[in-house]
Amino acid sequence: MNSATSTTASECHNGTESQDTATSLDPSTSRALRQSIEHASHLLPSQGPISIFVHHNTLHAFEELNFDEAVLAGGALYHCEPYLTERRFRNELQSGRIRVADLQAILLEDLGADAEMLVATFGTRYALRLAMLQFPLGIAPDVELQWLITETRALDRFREEVEPAHRQRMVAATRKWVRRDLLSDSNQHNQVVRRIVHELLKQCSGLRSVESWNESDWESFTLRFLWRVCNDGVAIARRSGQRLPPSVSPYLSFRDVLLNRSGRDAYRLVEEPLVRFTAAFLDQGFADWELPHRAAGFFRSFAELYSCPAIPVPSWMRGIGREFKEILDRETTPLESIAESLERFGVGEEERDNFILHSLLALRGWAGLLWQMETNAPWTPQPAPTGSLEGYLAIRLILERYALAKLTRQEWPSQSDRPFQKLQLLREQMQRAAASSPIESETQETFTAFQLAQVRGWSPEDLVHLDRSQWTQLFKEINAFSGLERRRVFHLAYERKYRNDALDALLLHRRRQLSAVADAGSDTGEAGDASVGSTLPAFQIVCCIDDREESFRRHLEECDPECETFAAAGFYAVAMYYQGAAEAHYRPLCPIIITPQHYVREEPVFSATDVGETRSQRRKLLGRMAHQFHARSRTLLGGVVTGVLGSLATFPLVARVLAPRLTAQLRTSFGSLVRPPATELHLERTSERPGPDSDALGYSIVEMAGIVTRILQDLGLVKDFAPLVIFTGHGSSSMNNPHESAYNCGACSGGRGGPNARSFAQMANDPRVRQLVSKTGIDIPDEVRFLGIYHNTCNDHVEYYDLDQLPRTHRQLFRRVERSINEARARNAHERARRFESAPLDMSVSEALQHVEERAEDLSQARPEYNHATNTICFVGRREWSRGLFLDRRAFLNSYDPSIDDEQGTILGRILAAAIPVCAGISLEYLFSTVDNEGY
Repeated sequence: MNSATSTTASECHNGTESQDTATSLDPSTSRALRQSIEHASHLLPSQGPISIFVHHNTLHAFEELNFDEAVLAGGALYHCEPYLTERRFRNELQSGRIRVADLQAILLEDLGADAEMLVATFGTRYALRLAMLQFPLGIAPDVELQWLITETRALDRFREEVEPAHRQRMVAATRKWVRRDLLSDSNQHNQVVRRIVHELLKQCSGLRSVESWNESDWESFTLRFLWRVCNDGVAIARRSGQRLPPSVSPYLSFRDVLLNRSGRDAYRLVEEPLVRFTAAFLDQGFADWELPHRAAGFFRSFAELYSCPAIPVPSWMRGIGREFKEILDRETTPLESIAESLERFGVGEEERDNFILHSLLALRGWAGLLWQMETNAPWTPQPAPTGSLEGYLAIRLILERYALAKLTRQEWPSQSDRPFQKLQLLREQMQRAAASSPIESETQETFTAFQLAQVRGWSPEDLVHLDRSQWTQLFKEINAFSGLERRRVFHLAYERKYRNDALDALLLHRRRQLSAVADAGSDTGEAGDASVGSTLPAFQIVCCIDDREESFRRHLEECDPECETFAAAGFYAVAMYYQGAAEAHYRPLCPIIITPQHYVREEPVFSATDVGETRSQRRKLLGRMAHQFHARSRTLLGGVVTGVLGSLATFPLVARVLAPRLTAQLRTSFGSLVRPPATELHLERTSERPGPDSDALGYSIVEMAGIVTRILQDLGLVKDFAPLVIFTGHGSSSMNNPHESAYNCGACSGGRGGPNARSFAQMANDPRVRQLVSKTGIDIPDEVRFLGIYHNTCNDHVEYYDLDQLPRTHRQLFRRVERSINEARARNAHERARRFESAPLDMSVSEALQHVEERAEDLSQARPEYNHATNTICFVGRREWSRGLFLDRRAFLNSYDPSIDDEQGTILGRILAAAIPVCAGISLEYLFSTVDNEGY
């Protein structure tokens, strides 16, 4: 054996060498490993590729818990904050966003019968906790705390929040007590207290007599005395066994141990090759070279690649090629490799679940994406093969073995033959140390009591006479209301303030409506009616429940008071895989919790089939040319050409920044050369079962009737149909927003809802469908027409579908609708523009519309609209309750008429089944990304 081989063998000994024989797993071990991996997969993020990014509940794995339990469990697992910081909440308290009255109400509800329980001689538990909420308590590590005390002169000046009367009373009482009793020759007082007083007097007076002290001197003495008494109280309580509970130790991986003791991060080594390979493995056809053996799965593909001697590897991976060669030779499965790695790490059955979970969570974004591509993305061009997550874990553990063994040997050469035993020993030491250390130090506890004493008016004389049991009870109460508990109460108060304001506004608005109706009735001598009116509306429009459509509906009702608006989840019960005429693949258009069974394709109308095929060929040609240009520009020769001619590319880039709206119009004009001609939906199925084949596309007439019936019942639109009923899908388009799909319809899995609205209108216009619908008691008059439109929430553009099928009798009404919508979308843009820093507040309505159109095409705008950033509530009910009420684009509005529902609430149940996952997912994802932007 040559020297190089000897060195490699030595480095691989015990830590990373391969076994000579295959590890054969018994069925029970295989099942246990699969269960561990399956359990961990539920805790991974459930986001798919960025092209279908859709808001969802970040803590979906904890939905069975109540909110507070879930955020604590999720925060502990993902190392994230459960609530906003206490400083942020206190800023909200100072600004009025949280009121003291809200804190009081939440505390009384939270404490219940214990609110009036006395805490020694310090008042009630309620009063003590309210003070801890009202006044900021400086809490920091000891070093920072010492700096804070010195810089703010905390031992010389009272806190600003202390009322002057309380300050003067405490100083006066202390001065009188000291002069009268503690400086006299009487022996009736505790000698320890006397000694403390004399020490403090020397510190504060220096060479001056106490009789010459001014108010500042006595204030400083009072505070230093107060600090000393609080500090002694902490010591007394701790001696009596009253200690803070130890901090909850997070799971310590071997990487954490090594990083803590040496500063060396094994994950940095592991993640470099792992991330590169995972990105290549999940490629959807954009890369020039296809990853070898991808169809065989993640594990085998990685092994095949790195077993090749020609592949260069860093020094810490030396010898890994031979291990992968042996894995391939003996046909080791991913589960067998995982079991082998766990055995070498010394991980027993009791730790297996935790070890696997935290190994997958180390790169939870990539692991979650891999799992979604394996289990929930059959419509993508290249889904991940079955078993990809198992293979990913097996590869990760192999890489971790090599990285940890290498770094451990470098740090502790004497332990080179047993690296993992060394790490295990260090981990046990760290766990024991963490279990015995309290959350707060003695100095931190003293400072908390010191601050509370000031705001509550506890003088040194009050505290110095406390016995051991009283000090113990005080600190028990203070520690029970920890920073985490305070943030929980702050959060509840924050929610209560907005909830009460919103409900009060809704009730007041409804009372005004009823009062106006009653007044109108008294003027005419007829009974008032709170409904929209007895006459038919001029037209009816149905929007998605999306909060961005709330303002659009409100402005539309203001522009044309004779219209009536409704809202339902924007997929309109048309759950489908949809392929547009200019699209290469199907994509789901329904809530993410639904797996569509039906396929719908947009096709050129029969008379334009030839034109459509010609333009399709042009699109494919341009697509191939663009891809080839992209690929060739990254070659050596292409780089030279790009460097010479690349300056020409600056002209369109500059144009997109300086004149984005004009550039977009020019691009649209050129795009007409390849845009599909007039199209129609292949919506009616001729075969018995749905599928992607041509004769299996679409829905049967019976299925269409079921969809139409369901949505009309959900809306409460079962009678009094207007001549024109418009269904609105929505979405968003922008030039430079990588998360564009998140701005589309959440009920359409991040797709644009226009096809759903168009499909529903086509179904509802079919006489055969109407005949079946009438059997459920919903009679749609023959003169009623349904129309599908699409609202772009980014540029407020509206597109109309299938206008050629609109009867002449409805065209004049359509022009009225078009005028109202144009006015409404311009007003909507004006309302939106007030939040944009780039938009002046004095711009006109037309200028605002032009501004949002420019933002959508502006290359410099990565966030051309603010999406759901202000959403707060979901309202399910009749529109008449909220019509005319300014909800500030913060409300999801879902139509519902309880008068047509049954006693079991069947309609309400299915409305909520579609709305809650969408609305809650959106709200919670925005919440958690605000609470901990980096972690979540």
